Amino acid sequence: MSKLPLWKNIANALTEEIESAQIPIGAKIPTEAELSKRFGVNRHTVRQALSFLCNEGVIWSKRGSGVFVSEKPTKYKLGDRTRFSQNIRESGRTPSRKTLILQSRLCTKKEAVALKIKNGSKVLHYEGISFADLTPIGLFLSVFSLSKLPNLKDAIKEHSSVTDALRECGINDYKRDSTAVKAVLADTIQSNHLRLKPGDPLLRTESVNSDINGKPIEFGIAHFSGPFVTLNYS
Repeated sequence: MSKLPLWKNIANALTEEIESAQIPIGAKIPTEAELSKRFGVNRHTVRQALSFLCNEGVIWSKRGSGVFVSEKPTKYKLGDRTRFSQNIRESGRTPSRKTLILQSRLCTKKEAVALKIKNGSKVLHYEGISFADLTPIGLFLSVFSLSKLPNLKDAIKEHSSVTDALRECGINDYKRDSTAVKAVLADTIQSNHLRLKPGDPLLRTESVNSDINGKPIEFGIAHFSGPFVTLNYS
């Protein structure tokens, strides 16, 4: 007879079913009531098992919707020519983005320094959620100088890819000048968008992209989901 506590046996059984694809990635886990009946235990014991699997990143929960099998971590390359869509496709998944904000505003002092424009200049603020397949893996904020790219807003509306939108505006190539990475903790808004819990780890990147002539065109801040993304320098 196993000396493991009941909740650990349940967690192991569910993990085995997930790893063997009996419960596929993205699928909804049976309810606490269903698992209690299946394993012949009370809900508290089931809840311990599910809590453990959530902490391990095997499953994730969404209030009012249920508990789901997590995606495997996505490998995301950082390099001179970092491209979101290309990175996700190379990982074997389908990239997409959901726009939260796309509007012009006045730049901050920090953005002015990064883009080498006058403080208070007009910029395009592009903010949203990045997905690999149906899993939200990050939040992005990109800021572009409107004096350099006056038609970019319409181009982004037309194209799902920033690279394609920039190409339409005459930027056929660009490269990453700098990237700073640090670990932070998710706040309530970030955790809601990324299907995490407040306080879960995020990887924050701050970067500047420039055209082939070395002129800055984009200042970006991204927050990647710690459990679902591995950043690799290349």
